[in-house]
Amino acid sequence: MPDGKGDRRQPPNTRRDSSGDGGAGDGAGQNGAGDAVGPGGAGFGAGRDGTRAGGSRGAGKRVDLFQAAPQNGRDLARQVLARVEADGAYASRALAAALDRATDLSAPERGLATELVYGVLRRRSRLDRALEAVADRGLASLDPAMRIILRVGAYQLLFLDRVPAYAAVHDTVETTKRTHGPRLVGLTNALLRRVSERGEPPLPDPTRDPLGHLVEACGFPEWLARLAIRDLGVDVAVALGAEMGAPAPLAMRANRLAGVSRDALSSRIAAERPDALLTPSAVAPDALLARAMDAPARTRAFADGAFAIQDVGAQLVAELCGAAPGDRVLDACAGLGGKTVQLAALAGNQASIEALDLSAAKLDQAREHARRLGVKNLATRVADLTKDLPPTAGPYDRVLLDAPCAGLGVLRRHPEALLRRTEADLSLLAAAQRRMLDVVAARVAPGGILVYAVCTFDRVEGEDVVRAFLSRHPQFRLEPPVQVPGGADWNRVVDNAGFLRTWPQREDADAFFAARFRRGK
Repeated sequence: MPDGKGDRRQPPNTRRDSSGDGGAGDGAGQNGAGDAVGPGGAGFGAGRDGTRAGGSRGAGKRVDLFQAAPQNGRDLARQVLARVEADGAYASRALAAALDRATDLSAPERGLATELVYGVLRRRSRLDRALEAVADRGLASLDPAMRIILRVGAYQLLFLDRVPAYAAVHDTVETTKRTHGPRLVGLTNALLRRVSERGEPPLPDPTRDPLGHLVEACGFPEWLARLAIRDLGVDVAVALGAEMGAPAPLAMRANRLAGVSRDALSSRIAAERPDALLTPSAVAPDALLARAMDAPARTRAFADGAFAIQDVGAQLVAELCGAAPGDRVLDACAGLGGKTVQLAALAGNQASIEALDLSAAKLDQAREHARRLGVKNLATRVADLTKDLPPTAGPYDRVLLDAPCAGLGVLRRHPEALLRRTEADLSLLAAAQRRMLDVVAARVAPGGILVYAVCTFDRVEGEDVVRAFLSRHPQFRLEPPVQVPGGADWNRVVDNAGFLRTWPQREDADAFFAARFRRGK
């Protein structure tokens, strides 16, 4: 979940890079996820280890577009989009790595690259729809690279007021000439001029045709649009779809272990980044939301350990688990350790915490993350949660299982998931989640707490997994959190069934689902 959690031998496309928990932030100019692509670009079909997010490889030709050093933000964006489409790369990792390499790009060009990468991925279906409407023979005969070139051009015309139309058309035509030669220059020029003149075709009305609106306007595949309407209702589904197409804020957590309050963090960030728009979260006590803030990991405050980068929903999941002095705590899917270090902070560094992950590399980064934030009493261990833990593990007073999931709640940060996820994935993931819950439940001490969380909103991985768990483990019961002064505002985020739910359209958070269980004594 960006906490870069490792693949736990789950079904293909399992989302482990999603929740904005512990990395350096999307488009931050830092490879916070720790899985950067290698130096240099690559043509379609030239995938690299460590960046694949699932999906099929592209079959387009190698072109200069994917090999030459980017001269501007548009070039960089096209390279990253090629990596995402052809190699199955995570957009956040590929973009962060590309920005790290492009040290000569100015801040405005870096910002443009970030806007184009995420904007094209979020609006891909609308861009293709607008281009198809003005293409007499459609786009199917064009290779993947050419379609990326056209999407980047069309996005600037339809969604970026600050880019003059002539500049967008000229750049797209010149790129076509450089990468494909003169034969497609006329087509490129004609298509973009028509898009500029005619604009976007009318979109389905969300009231009269919510399904069509989610598909055409929000880019949801039809199966996901139907699922959202069925599980959430029309109003929530439409609001969620609209928000998933918008940029997510950078969410920071003030580090209590460094004696930094949220107000103090806000003052420090405002001094270092005066253009940043800072807003305290209404629900998470240590969360500060920032917009118009580039490269947070390059701030002095970050280097000093004053904050962690962590989504509001992820912060609330850790708050739901909690930790107290003297507790023995297990973070069962630690990834980069975003929630691990928060649990240490909640206990004032006086709990004994173990962090497990299948990836040794992720745990190395989790330890570095913990060192930067001043965490003590932390042990890490490689473990496969689809298998029983060793007899020496536990018992634990608190266990947090932030399980591998479909990642439908983090589409703002990872819009490429719209291209890869299928409905069939959900039942496969739920089976793995049930197994993992069985494994960790056996290690919860009598009277102890177990929290199950996923960054998705479908019932299959949420309520259905919880219901199945309780039927198999009658010694556990649901226990909603108790409101305490200065703590999380549970009244706003816990539903009538006692489940934690966060939403981008309500809390400006990733869409998390979490349940808290208490084991009987």
